[in-house]
Amino acid sequence: MRIRLEQLNPTIGDVDGNKKLILSALRKAENEGIDLLVLPELGLTGYPVQDLLEKEFFRDYCYMANEKIIKETGKTALLFGSITPNKTSIGRKMYNSALLARDGKLLNVTHKTLLPTYDVFDDLRYFEPNRDFEYFELDGVKLGITICEDIWYNDNEMQYHIYDIDPAEKMKESGARVIINISASPFTKSKHENREYLLGSHAKRLELPVLYCNQVGAHTDLVFEGDSMAFSAEGDLLANTTPFEPSFTDVTFEKETEVVSAKKSGIQSFPASKEERVFKAIKLGLQDYLEKTGIGKKVVLGLSGGIDSALVAALAVEALGAENVRAITMPSTFSSEGSISDSEILSQNLGIELYNIPIKEIFNQFDESLSPVFKDLPFNTAEENLQSRIRGTLLMAYSNKFGDFLLATGNKSEYAVGYATLYGDMNGAIAIIGDLYKTEVFKLAKWMNQTHYNKEVIPESVLQKPPSAELRPDQKDSDSLPDYELLDQILYSYIEEQLSAKEIAEKTGEPNVVNNVLKLVDRNEFKRFQAPPILKLSAKSFGSGRRWPMVQNWTGVEF
Repeated sequence: MRIRLEQLNPTIGDVDGNKKLILSALRKAENEGIDLLVLPELGLTGYPVQDLLEKEFFRDYCYMANEKIIKETGKTALLFGSITPNKTSIGRKMYNSALLARDGKLLNVTHKTLLPTYDVFDDLRYFEPNRDFEYFELDGVKLGITICEDIWYNDNEMQYHIYDIDPAEKMKESGARVIINISASPFTKSKHENREYLLGSHAKRLELPVLYCNQVGAHTDLVFEGDSMAFSAEGDLLANTTPFEPSFTDVTFEKETEVVSAKKSGIQSFPASKEERVFKAIKLGLQDYLEKTGIGKKVVLGLSGGIDSALVAALAVEALGAENVRAITMPSTFSSEGSISDSEILSQNLGIELYNIPIKEIFNQFDESLSPVFKDLPFNTAEENLQSRIRGTLLMAYSNKFGDFLLATGNKSEYAVGYATLYGDMNGAIAIIGDLYKTEVFKLAKWMNQTHYNKEVIPESVLQKPPSAELRPDQKDSDSLPDYELLDQILYSYIEEQLSAKEIAEKTGEPNVVNNVLKLVDRNEFKRFQAPPILKLSAKSFGSGRRWPMVQNWTGVEF
């Protein structure tokens, strides 16, 4: 049996468009003599579908599309993901299902068993869990079909749940001789190793081949890299797909020996460095955000001469092309000459248009207008943030006038401690580096120069200058924050590792700094609540996967 694992890039809610993707893949598979085409989880609806699933008309439209896809099948069997109705009067209204069809008929259907409710996942909010474990028989081959979380049984990067049901084991017990998992598992910087290990270990433990097909593409803050794979019963990787793009891989299941084989050229290399993975994920995330929202092809951003905006500009050019990127530098009284010249050099290196709109006079007009209220009060964060908000207003005005999509340039370190201005530098439709700590921002910028470009595109002066918001004379980030190496270690320990203040203090030897940083993190949830969507690149990012109470009085950071 020739089996194809094909990772598609669907769009959430575009049922007709996704149906075309499915049928196009099916026609190609039929023409190339494939016996079974395997497609990702919820390929008809896109994933995550969220509250679209509450609309009865949407559900009914999906059910009709299921029937149309089934009727279009011919000699090649099709295994695809969609929703199906729960026809009982008990439980949730639908299932997250895998449907097997051939020759215009539905051969079998099964449903997702393990329905995650942690991090970005809300499956149990919508779907009724599977309770029956039976293999699908196709041309004498007994297929054990599982869906996404079913194969991640107690093997996640961050283990929130301990399940007492192992769907793959149940499938083996029912008589299945090969396990197939259709999935929509989002990208993180370290998930590839975790995914490859768990799939291989499950295959070895079950003594069955494991075939895994994952979604590719991006939906708002989530990026899916694909990374579909096939493993032998011994746990050896036999074949995989090209990550971060629609692609497929073919394997053969020998009925007599129950062995899966693939061509020697079937193994594609996955980016080894985290920097390259993040680079590809951000490119895909930004490209799909623009294409799937249909809001246009051009973006604009504020270019300060600092590392964050420099990296965002470079990434935007790589994703969209220089002709689709505009930048605005907005110097104030406190801007250094180097910041202006660095912005100009970077724009020239990237080939993007740069507008220079000084804000000194605008700021002075605001200052004069506020003087009857502020009187003789000393210059403080009000005036600092006013400069940022002037810049944010100018950027939004440009975006509104020309229809260009505004990119926010904040990083995870800044968003964590609130070192960002609401309605100022936090303005934007998406924050593409908002899940990168400042130290990671520097690493990615250096990687782009040294490895991707193989030349100096982001000026070395930008990489070397001390980070500064330049909102007051001689300001440096270090005036208000610990050194970024220490700060990011504390933040990673608190956010990703979820360690206590005491544990982080023991780890860093800086109890007072730890207390101050953790207080900043907890007190600035109101800013992050109003931040633009942040592309998820880590196991725990700000956004839909971190639901921290905005109004709360927990003071557990003390020890």
